[in-house]
Amino acid sequence: MATTLKTTVVCSGVGLHSGKETTVKLMPCDRLKGRYFVRTDLVGEPEIAACIEIVGQTMLSTELGNGEVTVRTTEHLLAALTGLGIDHARIEISGAELPLLDGSAKEWVAAIASAGVHILDTDPKPAKSIPAPIWIREGDMFVAALPSEEVRFSYGIDFPYKPIGNQWHSWAPTKEPFEQAIAPARTFGFADQIEQLKKAGLIQGGSLDNALVCDHEKWLNPPLRFDNEPARHKLLDLIGDLSLLGRIPTAHYLAYKASHKLHTQLAKQIAAL
Repeated sequence: MATTLKTTVVCSGVGLHSGKETTVKLMPCDRLKGRYFVRTDLVGEPEIAACIEIVGQTMLSTELGNGEVTVRTTEHLLAALTGLGIDHARIEISGAELPLLDGSAKEWVAAIASAGVHILDTDPKPAKSIPAPIWIREGDMFVAALPSEEVRFSYGIDFPYKPIGNQWHSWAPTKEPFEQAIAPARTFGFADQIEQLKKAGLIQGGSLDNALVCDHEKWLNPPLRFDNEPARHKLLDLIGDLSLLGRIPTAHYLAYKASHKLHTQLAKQIAAL
């Protein structure tokens, strides 16, 4: 079935990279248009479809758009919409970057839940499936889509920071609710990289209130919501990036030390099937 929101909900906050405050309205969509953004701050209020064909830069976030009309850091909201089964939504935004909120998808999930779900079409449409393994590799990093009878995600990370190290998480939507298992996992970063990233014009809106930060020995802002919260957050990012396919095909998605770049490269290969 196809779904949208019942009512409009509003969220505001600061963008991770821009440091600028934006307001987002999540709105019902009365046509089968999928999920799409509307830049209300620009003349003509141009629309940007949440689709894999218009992915732009993928440095520490996923950006969509054509030319100068873009929207950045889309992955957390899109993961929340996908995780709660919202297929079609109009997303009005007053700037070029979605707010980071608390660094997870928890607040997006709460907003979507408060709006409720409206069924547009009850005609069941089978999900696309992956007929043969697809692998994207870069050095020792990879992301893959493997044939499976159900949708499942497995993500591994490995960092030379004692608080993180090597950790994995595996999740299937049929086994545990997205809002409990994945949505609360926050973005994370490293204390010794903050100055360099800020000088590069990134993470201007990052803080200890919206990201987990560690040095080589400890977390600077505990407690964690899960023992493996960083791995769960990377899984959250993967879901958001794969949502650019529309409905995520049935497969086991496996990633290790991957990135938005690899996530979206995998999505592009799947779209070409």
